[in-house]
Amino acid sequence: MTDAPYIAPKNRNYAKSPADLPDPSRALSRSGLESMQAMLRGETVGPPISEGMNYTIDTVEEGRVVFRGAPLFAHTNPMGTVHGGWYGTLLDSCMACAVMTMVPKGSVYTTLEYKINITRAIPVGMEVVAVGTIQHAGRSTGVANGEIRGAKDGKLYATGSTTCIIMKVG
Repeated sequence: MTDAPYIAPKNRNYAKSPADLPDPSRALSRSGLESMQAMLRGETVGPPISEGMNYTIDTVEEGRVVFRGAPLFAHTNPMGTVHGGWYGTLLDSCMACAVMTMVPKGSVYTTLEYKINITRAIPVGMEVVAVGTIQHAGRSTGVANGEIRGAKDGKLYATGSTTCIIMKVG
């Protein structure tokens, strides 16, 4: 008998429409770290992609963000293996959020590019931990690395790197 697949906690409040997302002026009044910490505490809604992709935020520190999750059958390709886009989405999220923790009040950021390397297949339903760590945070760019490891086996399943642009608003 196999273990039941890991399902990310549903006690988080995820945005169901654009109206649920944080007000832009409120978001700009906080640093990226403050915004990420508020999301972790459940004071602001999580992004809908987290619910759809079955992962959730687990840890927020300055320069480091951790997500936990597991691919579901809905995330498989025609061969029945986990689609590379699932790895990419999870790594983009943890790496970009690591950059976000370094973004000052009054600024926004977005991913410019990212790259992933898949080292082994993640079985459907297996819980993984994705860690994004800042490498550089300047006035206009942020660079971070990430990795996905099995929550129980500790094996490396994928690595990634990203470059984000940081923009002052106003």
